[in-house]
Amino acid sequence: MAKRSKSSERWLKEHAADQYVKRARKEGFRSRAAFKLEELDAAERLLKPGMLVVDLGAAPGGWSQYAAKALNGKGSVFALDILPMEAVSGVEFILGDFREPEPLEALRSLLKGRPIDLVMSDMAPNMSGIDAVDQPRGLDLAELALEFSREVLRPGGVFLAKVFQGAGFDGYLKAVRAEFATVRMKKPLASRARSAEMYLLATGRRIL
Repeated sequence: MAKRSKSSERWLKEHAADQYVKRARKEGFRSRAAFKLEELDAAERLLKPGMLVVDLGAAPGGWSQYAAKALNGKGSVFALDILPMEAVSGVEFILGDFREPEPLEALRSLLKGRPIDLVMSDMAPNMSGIDAVDQPRGLDLAELALEFSREVLRPGGVFLAKVFQGAGFDGYLKAVRAEFATVRMKKPLASRARSAEMYLLATGRRIL
């Protein structure tokens, strides 16, 4: 067996001691990410019974689990990820790469032209640790999520996306502000302090 690197061992120790990892196991969530959405929902009241929600980058399912629970059997969650995800009650899942046309068409078919209340994206690239590589990849995913939201969100709808500030971000933020009444940046407590991730919350979708 290959010996773990010091950074890998450090991550494993940090992960095992993480309060949100422990809570996720205790409360039956598949990932600590559920508590990022929980915090945002508590502050902003994003999720209500009867809503139609799209979850991009859903695996392993923490956000989908939380959203389905918040909808309380009234409404639907449609999830997509390039990685497999075990079934979640109240969630329709598509396995595929959001950047490819076939999974996107499958998602559109599930939506059946119905206007969506909330598009949320926790998509992120596989990080190389090289900003010049990671930033464009992350921005590309955020732009694709925004483009999809333009297509499916109802007037007044909400867009929530993981973003990484850096080259090209100001232009992206300007585009979002042109299309939504309110745009704010959020850093949930459940996001690791050393992580560069932020969450862009855009409410009040305008139809241009």
